[in-house]
Amino acid sequence: MASDRLTRDDVLRVARLAKLELTDADVALFTTQLAGILEYAETVQKVDTTGVPPTSHAAVETIWREDEPRPSLDRSDSLRNAPDASPDGLFKVPKVL
Repeated sequence: MASDRLTRDDVLRVARLAKLELTDADVALFTTQLAGILEYAETVQKVDTTGVPPTSHAAVETIWREDEPRPSLDRSDSLRNAPDASPDGLFKVPKVL
């Protein structure tokens, strides 16, 4: 069982490596949670995958529509509603930085 092997010191060591400051309550909580995760990983490793080909990712079916050009809003109409359009036909926006 993973919880027998994962100790408070293990959690503190990982926290130190990650430069995390943990309270005693955090350490206790994370010890329990990480032990559960390791236990689940052990369970998953026991699953028989004989005959299952290795994959880099799950098969994905395309769910998006085809990208087809469609008429859009006319540039002059868009710029007419813009608060500060440039004479070059561009939108002016405030600096971000």
